[in-house]
Amino acid sequence: MPRLPRLNLIDIPQHIVQVGHNNLPCFFDDEDYQFYLICLKNAADQYRVDVHAYVLLPNMVQIIAMPRVPDGVPSMMQSLGRRYVQYVNHRYKRSGTLWRGRYKSSLIDSDAYLLTCYRYVELRPLYLGLADSLSDYRWSSFHHHVNTEENEVITDHRLYMALGETPRARAQEYRKLFRYSFDRHLLEYIAETIKLGHVLGGDAFKDKIEQIANQRVRPLKRGRPRKSKKVDHLPGETSSKKVENASGKTQQVNNNSANLATMES
Repeated sequence: MPRLPRLNLIDIPQHIVQVGHNNLPCFFDDEDYQFYLICLKNAADQYRVDVHAYVLLPNMVQIIAMPRVPDGVPSMMQSLGRRYVQYVNHRYKRSGTLWRGRYKSSLIDSDAYLLTCYRYVELRPLYLGLADSLSDYRWSSFHHHVNTEENEVITDHRLYMALGETPRARAQEYRKLFRYSFDRHLLEYIAETIKLGHVLGGDAFKDKIEQIANQRVRPLKRGRPRKSKKVDHLPGETSSKKVENASGKTQQVNNNSANLATMES
């Protein structure tokens, strides 16, 4: 199924994924992770993008971010990628690309899926066997959301702020979201939306996005359109029309449903 055109709409969060070239590592020690976060903070500030959640993995980054201006996210990612690649090439005496093509992204229906996407992103280290617990993995926004570490990269979304009136209350409610395992079908659905660039949300949200963006966000159905079945007559209805016979004379013939096309329109 082909990817849809990438959408960048202000005040609508996106799930962003960028993978290393040939799935090779992009981070090699703690200093690399730290430098990437500095670059992310600077680029987000410069291009007015709110970063809500993230995880840095050895060969991949995943970010939940919301642009405040048109083209905020692509400008941020372009600046971030360029600066970090220059840093890696200089530090490790290498050249060439670091990332596998352009980043992928998916718009998120905030009310339905935003905090679910936080969990999806921050749970990656556990699913990949990189840590035994979320508190053991340093390079994600989980520590900020459970109030164990301040993080200048993060700008809290209104839905996270609504979890409680104080940082401690929000952290307690946020931890409760991780008590239950992820539904397998939901995991696959989120992964597919990222892979194909689809919108993560229900029909009402997709209708809204199509209206704002003035383009479709739903994939076309596979295969050729079905041909309408030709109907020779409708039961109980007859009509007549004149046709010319072999001798050139006209005669009346019964023709059921002669005006079917008009009736269907």
